[in-house]
Amino acid sequence: MKKEYNITGLDCGHCALTLEKYLQKVDGVISANINFSTSKLSLEIDDSRVHETLKKINKTIKQVNPDVKISQENTHDEPVKLADVILYAVGLVLGLIVLVVKAMPTWCYIVLLICSLLAMGYRTYIKAVHQAIHLRLDENTLVTISIIGACALGESMEGMMVIALYTLGKMLESRAVNYSRKSISALINTQPEYAVILKDGVEQKVKPEQVEINDIIIVKTGEKIPVDGVVVEGSCHIDKRHLTGESVPVDVDVNTSVASGSIVLDGVLQIRATSVYKDSTVSKILNLVSNATNKKSRTETFISKFSSYYTLGVIILSFVVWGITWAVLGNINVAIYRGLIFLVVSCPCAFAISVPLSYFSGIGRCSKQGILIKGSNYLDSCAKINKILFDKTGTLTTGEFVVSDIEIKGDIKKDQLLDIVVAGEQNSLHPIAKAICDFYGKKSKLIVKNYKEIAGKGIQYDIKKDTYTVGRSLNSKGFTQVDVSKADKLIGIIYLQDQVKSNAKDTIASLKSMGISTMMLTGDNKTIAKKVCGEIGIDECSAELMPQAKFDILEKQKANGKTIAFVGDGINDAPALTLSDVGISMGIMGSQATIESSDVVIADDNLNRIPDLVKISKRTRKIVLENIIFAGITKLTFLVLGALGITGMLLAVFADVGVTLLAILNSLRVLTYNIKD
Repeated sequence: MKKEYNITGLDCGHCALTLEKYLQKVDGVISANINFSTSKLSLEIDDSRVHETLKKINKTIKQVNPDVKISQENTHDEPVKLADVILYAVGLVLGLIVLVVKAMPTWCYIVLLICSLLAMGYRTYIKAVHQAIHLRLDENTLVTISIIGACALGESMEGMMVIALYTLGKMLESRAVNYSRKSISALINTQPEYAVILKDGVEQKVKPEQVEINDIIIVKTGEKIPVDGVVVEGSCHIDKRHLTGESVPVDVDVNTSVASGSIVLDGVLQIRATSVYKDSTVSKILNLVSNATNKKSRTETFISKFSSYYTLGVIILSFVVWGITWAVLGNINVAIYRGLIFLVVSCPCAFAISVPLSYFSGIGRCSKQGILIKGSNYLDSCAKINKILFDKTGTLTTGEFVVSDIEIKGDIKKDQLLDIVVAGEQNSLHPIAKAICDFYGKKSKLIVKNYKEIAGKGIQYDIKKDTYTVGRSLNSKGFTQVDVSKADKLIGIIYLQDQVKSNAKDTIASLKSMGISTMMLTGDNKTIAKKVCGEIGIDECSAELMPQAKFDILEKQKANGKTIAFVGDGINDAPALTLSDVGISMGIMGSQATIESSDVVIADDNLNRIPDLVKISKRTRKIVLENIIFAGITKLTFLVLGALGITGMLLAVFADVGVTLLAILNSLRVLTYNIKD
């Protein structure tokens, strides 16, 4: 059984990793994952003992971190509680009195010092004591030991500064993380609160989950479309920016497909529902984004494992520093002080928070562009793409035929030729027939008799005393050719083509500028495939392929050691999407199987989102590396300086809290990244 809870009370990513590790060991828990960025706990529990296991889970949470609470209700952490701010301010004032007023009784000095330390850091001490009781260690333990040690050595000013700066850093850190969460929530805040359905001429307000397929929904100005559907009455502009990143309003009219979450700007629409809420666009976006960071990148996984062994290692090393310093200098107080500095500098928060937060921000930035990523591991892979393989129909092209030219071969006018063809094709569902009928734009009034389909030729029918044959034939110029014959004599040719998407050429050019090569795989004939490739500038082309052949080509490409992405929309693309390092599907044209098989979904089928995806993923990876290198070098430098006695406790606090805060702020830069730069 899978369960998801909202989790509150976690201070940092390292706390989340620690709790996750202990929950995974609970008897009856198959898997446990805490997403610190979204405050979600995902559990998979043995079905045979759910109640018993949930009791053990709650007990473990209280033992590991008594401040943490889980709930299935939508509860949220306050970034900073007012009471804690007031207490912090009181502690700071008391601390200043201790530092400034020299002439005071010893007992008064001790009382004010203790009150100051407790007011500013009581939460840190409580957690440290709780962890010690259960024989566990974390950053709270490190800070508490450092403060007690500093005060015991007569360095009370430095002890106060440690807790003052540490607590202030945690408050700022909490606000920064909360800002990130709010930014992501704003990006996906497209969930409609209600739907108005029309039944027997009466409007009824219901929850979006209650809408059924074929229900008629009324959406007025300013309201959100609750489920995917087709407009049956009305016309207006709709705002799709939350879904696709497209800031320009879109015109919709009768027979236009509309996505849930879009906002009606100026009019009233009647929409026939084509999906239930759980299968609608907005629901898929919410699920994809909220679950995305559960799949950790390799970098995150390494940091997670690294952090789990870190604290104990740091305490052991601090004793080593203390022992060496004592042996060399012969002064135990100096040795203890340098060991304490080592403890303060070594807190792992800078790594444990900034790395997952960077990926989370990257996923949020992609979501703003209408790019839905199923996990930070896929975002990491996107930054390393060397080559992208494209399907043709529905991906690089619109998937809809249009008439491009008409060639007359006999004594007949174009309108007459079209009237004859439409007379025979107007009841057909074939896409080529539909394209010709749409081009003509009206019904034929000619009476057709003796209509029949001829295998390998097309269709044949009589109009008055004449027999006409309409059928496809080979074309060497990359067009789909329809020949029209009267009594076996060619009287006209209609040329059609599957339209290349307007932004396909720009997309391929952008990818090439980033050093990414391209290839098209299609089941269409070679002539048409070469024409499309030449038109948009794709490097390589392979045509007349069955799904297995696409799969085989992809295997060969991967064998070269490159990171390969595949972009497709049809159910036949599902195997290739699964095999590729990064599978990218089209959200509108894509089949359900394709979307499920892919790692990335382009919500509005806009090919320009693919270069955007690569740019954002590269920027995210760059910021992750910046944070790791910056935090690592800074901490290592201060560890060495502290061990040598060159720096004191105050700079040690900066190397912990300051570095963490700077790394977090650097992570948030992804959210405001301008992809046009």
